[in-house]
Amino acid sequence: MRARAPKVLKSKRWRWTGAALAVVIALTVGGYTLFHRARPYLQGSSCEVQTTLGKMPLDLEQGANAATIAAVAFRKQLPERAAVIAYATAIQESRIRNLPDGDRDSVGMFQQRPSQGWGSPEKLRDPVQSTSKFYDALVKVKDYLDRDLHDAAQIVQRSADGDAYAQHEPDGKLLARAFTGREASSVRCWFTPKKKTAPRRTEALREMRRAFGGRLQLDAPQAALPKSKNQAMAQPSAGARAYDAVKVTNARTGWAVATWTVTHAQAYGLTEIRHGGKRWHAGSGHDGWTPDPKAPANRVIIR
Repeated sequence: MRARAPKVLKSKRWRWTGAALAVVIALTVGGYTLFHRARPYLQGSSCEVQTTLGKMPLDLEQGANAATIAAVAFRKQLPERAAVIAYATAIQESRIRNLPDGDRDSVGMFQQRPSQGWGSPEKLRDPVQSTSKFYDALVKVKDYLDRDLHDAAQIVQRSADGDAYAQHEPDGKLLARAFTGREASSVRCWFTPKKKTAPRRTEALREMRRAFGGRLQLDAPQAALPKSKNQAMAQPSAGARAYDAVKVTNARTGWAVATWTVTHAQAYGLTEIRHGGKRWHAGSGHDGWTPDPKAPANRVIIR
């Protein structure tokens, strides 16, 4: 017959087992806590577009520029097809980056040349102005909406290889669906805490209205917003709200505005965007838009 283990040994064995289990739990909890704290740093800084047409990664600069292309189309009341052409062109010319130079005297997102009458290098390095100039030239192309994309783009750009624009039409359509607001909450951006900047909501609203135009209505008094970069920034009063809001008349405009804001959040120190039953927060930007039943449909809340 097998001898029974003494009760003292059993007691010690259970104590050691309990202690080991406690250590495992502590390490697991501690590891999770450390991972949770380190997660924003591990994820880096980037944006991602996801629509029914697929996914596309963008860096923060590309995301902000892509949002500007849609915003200027909104200001000029252009159809989505115009934005598709603009996106395909910008992808081919610069990968949607605001390049300081290029082939010969080409500059900016669309690699426009001052020597060809596009304007000064300073203006062409401004994404809002360079996009506006592209659209102004595009709408002068006869029947541009019915032409093949590469044909319309080439008439505007006068490039050495006009057929190259055609290969980017699928990506142009994907970006247009997201940034013009056709597909809600389809753009998410995130950045590490070390890239967090001081809040500049007033400047963000001013730049947003410069891109989208004066049709965007703000809850904040118009007089509180500086009209140019040369004016001193308005100081909030003692009773100022902790957020600003942009009024929108339909879901598509709302998501175009919300998307612009998310892609510019790092540059202007914005921490939270709420709209249409969704919420984006800088601290968990990688998670994208999460449900928020109280987020209004007729406002874009910006903190």
